[in-house]
Amino acid sequence: MNLMQQTEALKEHLEQLKNIYEENNPPESKKDKQFFQMVKERTEPVYELLAEWEKNALKAVKERKVNLHPQQVASTRENMELLLMNSYYVDVKRKRYMELNHSIHFILDQLLSDLPGG
Repeated sequence: MNLMQQTEALKEHLEQLKNIYEENNPPESKKDKQFFQMVKERTEPVYELLAEWEKNALKAVKERKVNLHPQQVASTRENMELLLMNSYYVDVKRKRYMELNHSIHFILDQLLSDLPGG
């Protein structure tokens, strides 16, 4: 999967996470093992994709293929990781959640527009 495909996949995950957040079904208890297991199974592939994406995005930044700063790439990964958990556990206010969501979308869109064929 190339960087463009990874970025598109992350955008899709971002939309799915927003839907999960808006359905607002947090567990009764933060210690609910079944819920934790379900979240882990659903989010693990996204964490792996995110790690690969960061590596490829940083390479594109280094090669000056995209007009982003390495810190923007790292922050985007961190923000996406926050959203992964907050989408299921609903630990943040809607305003903060949406700010993170928009911030991630902004960087992903910037990356897509900078990539050849984007």
